[in-house]
Amino acid sequence: MLDVAGTELSAADRELLQHPAVGGVILFARNYQNPAQLAALTAAIRAVREPHLLVAVDQEGGRVQRFREGFQRLPPAGYYAALYQQSPAAAQHAAQCMGWLMASELQAVGVDFSFAPVLDLDRGLNRVIGDRAFGQDTPTVMALTGAWMQGARLAGMVSVGKHFPGHGGVTADSHEALPCDERPWETLWAEDIAPFGHLIAQGLEAVMPSHVVYPCVDDAPAGFSPRWLQAILRGQMGFQGAIFSDALDMAAAAAAGDFVGRAKAALAAGCDQLLMCNNRAAAVAVVEALADYRDTAAQARLARLYSRHFMPLHHAQQQPTWAEAEAVLAQFAADTASGMTLAYDPTTRGGTVL
Repeated sequence: MLDVAGTELSAADRELLQHPAVGGVILFARNYQNPAQLAALTAAIRAVREPHLLVAVDQEGGRVQRFREGFQRLPPAGYYAALYQQSPAAAQHAAQCMGWLMASELQAVGVDFSFAPVLDLDRGLNRVIGDRAFGQDTPTVMALTGAWMQGARLAGMVSVGKHFPGHGGVTADSHEALPCDERPWETLWAEDIAPFGHLIAQGLEAVMPSHVVYPCVDDAPAGFSPRWLQAILRGQMGFQGAIFSDALDMAAAAAAGDFVGRAKAALAAGCDQLLMCNNRAAAVAVVEALADYRDTAAQARLARLYSRHFMPLHHAQQQPTWAEAEAVLAQFAADTASGMTLAYDPTTRGGTVL
């Protein structure tokens, strides 16, 4: 899964996207001007080949929302966590409505899915997670992410849980360094992995592993570890969906070698599709190195991620859930204006956030 530079496809983009090793496009804020332009861009991407390339984006809400002007501004996940302390039922309803709204708006402009929800726990350690997490404790995260996934599913969109087996227990940012989580297996299993198991039991369609090392299991980062992805995620946990690597241009991914080495290591570990963003020369090198690679099982898993609900937005706006979603947004605005305190550090950051 590659990126493109601008708001429309260039001739070089079209040529690269026709390569047999390319399976999708991830979009960023630089690819967006307005909904009409975005719909034209995704249509152009789908027209490149058949079956069409998957089109994805990070549209979590809060500080990680690529498309803003012309879209509803979604609350950060930490808002639902704060609301959950007051009313679990209201928080789950809000999360479900926002999952539905996110999915409805994206599908209306031709995007197949968002890389969401974040299943990490906010332990107050990792700023790159922070308010992207749905809570500080396992039961809250399970309840709220389950509601979010159900909302997206009601709109016809799959969900991608990240960052398996949990990124909240380290201080380092894997975009900049290789984090190491020294906690024992028993703690990871009972606390951080449990939200993944909860959503897998509900049919979670895809997972993105972390670029974090957990020495209690393996010396390799989870996204490059057959033990994590094949023995534990697929074997022990019974996950049958698609596995996406986290971005291979992140600093932590360098533990697996150069870009081609990272790609091959991620595939060998069990990833079905690789994220290769913001480095066109490296992307070309990777797809050329994988020109003859085929995995029919992976292709079948990825084929289940296509949206079949590319309906105009006015169809969604006629649904009762749209009014419910607007009520949630109005309450969020009121809570924000009143100074509602959230249990996270809302420090913002730039760059690629997957």
